[in-house]
Amino acid sequence: MTQERPIRVMIVDDHAVVRSGLGAFLRAFHDMELVGEAANGRQAIEVCEQCQPDVVLMDLKMPVMDGVEASRILHEKFPQVRIIALTSYLDDDLVQRTIQAGAIGYLLKNVSHLELAEAIRAAYRGRPTLAPEALQALLEAARQPSAPGADLTDREREVLSLIAQGLSNAEIAARLQVSESTVKTHVSHIITKLGVTSRTEAASLALRYKLVP
Repeated sequence: MTQERPIRVMIVDDHAVVRSGLGAFLRAFHDMELVGEAANGRQAIEVCEQCQPDVVLMDLKMPVMDGVEASRILHEKFPQVRIIALTSYLDDDLVQRTIQAGAIGYLLKNVSHLELAEAIRAAYRGRPTLAPEALQALLEAARQPSAPGADLTDREREVLSLIAQGLSNAEIAARLQVSESTVKTHVSHIITKLGVTSRTEAASLALRYKLVP
């Protein structure tokens, strides 16, 4: 990605003072410009569509819609937009979910201005930047065996929940308003991912490991 113009940056944070501070920070660099702001994840999706940023600085803990879900939706709708999580929170699960949602960077809010500027430039060029603590969290998670069902999609979890309730494929299809063949495909994927041989075993495993409500 060759830079022929300032990097277009959007700020998403529910605190106005943080947005103001980040805006002032961006104005100090000639190769960046602030093109949009949002106070929550849902607003971020609307603003992103309007301003078409190159990089989004995304807070994670926000009302209405959090930054992880917003990142997932933005990554699906605007795959060319690079997302950097900029947060005060750090735990293994949050880091994992944020990266899986499509963020290219994960930084803590105590990052220096110069480090943040370099992270924005790196993200613009498609290079990830992780706070050392975030990298350590990912490495720790990689050393842990995956819990059953960790790779199930949201739809597969929904189907699994209905299986656990004793519904047949036809009943699940009616409930979800999809075809029975689609349900069969989901069931097949669920059985494969859980490493079981039947829907009964899948339901038993789901209940044992609390994979469904």
